[in-house]
Amino acid sequence: MRARLAMYYSKINYEHREISLKNRPRELYNISSKGTVPVLELQTGKVIDESFEIMQWAISLNDPKRWFHNSKEKQLEAIFANDFHFKKWLDKYKYHVRYPDYEKSFYRSECEKILDNYERILERSDNLFGNQISLGDIALLPFIRQFANVDINRFNEIFVNLSKWLEQLVQLDIFNNMMKKFDVWENRNEPNNIIFDE
Repeated sequence: MRARLAMYYSKINYEHREISLKNRPRELYNISSKGTVPVLELQTGKVIDESFEIMQWAISLNDPKRWFHNSKEKQLEAIFANDFHFKKWLDKYKYHVRYPDYEKSFYRSECEKILDNYERILERSDNLFGNQISLGDIALLPFIRQFANVDINRFNEIFVNLSKWLEQLVQLDIFNNMMKKFDVWENRNEPNNIIFDE
């Protein structure tokens, strides 16, 4: 989701191909042997198969609201912590039945240790890296939203500032426009062209 958000924000024209992860097409592996999504193949033949790298590539071409100009190091540190620490605990919290080594509450607690820091930041700032929205906010948004949706009432009660931050972001036009649902692509179908030239 966050790669699509960045592509939309940077107004990058592209062909969108929605796939089913339970039935990954051969064409996906032809582009990237990892077989993971998102993956972006450029016209040059270069392949980018990490979501944050796609975000960085898109914003390097067009950053109209200067999302990646302030607190760049802090943004990168938080995104690294999210992708390599928070996401690990989040997956175990969401799918705790698959990870019986600990109770669900343990995995939730590990996530909340990280979210506590964000909650304190938002006591004095409108967003996580200043008063303006940043690439970091958008990069963390999908994961914090996933955590919140596991138990939204608890999240809203404990993380008052994060709850307001999340609500403001999901109300943005860019978020709602990007949330369009696509039919699953098959190789005989035409891809969906996302064009911003007009």
